[in-house]
Amino acid sequence: VQLVESGGGLVQAGGSLRLACVASGSTFTIRAMHWFRQVPGTERELIARISSLTGATNYADSVKGRFTVSRDDVKNTMYLQMNNLKFEDTGVYYCNAESRGFNYWGQGTQVTVSS
Repeated sequence: VQLVESGGGLVQAGGSLRLACVASGSTFTIRAMHWFRQVPGTERELIARISSLTGATNYADSVKGRFTVSRDDVKNTMYLQMNNLKFEDTGVYYCNAESRGFNYWGQGTQVTVSS
């Protein structure tokens, strides 16, 4: 499984961005996909999850009500719609996929929110 993120950038506080993660390879083996966020000097934080089987979603408290994770199975793409962005949302956002007991990662995309 290969993952490629896009959509990061610089945005003012209160603005919106939409990230995309395109999966390729053995995508039919993916059980769930996730978005993680990492700030320099800290561990990656799980912020959103979507099940490939049921479409069920889960969110970290820090983004609940502002971020929405979704998927397009035809395009093999997962999205993260981020609204009402805050300065503390700044970081590198990584896409992750669970497949056959392994975790796969994208290269990350930088999101910078100016206050």
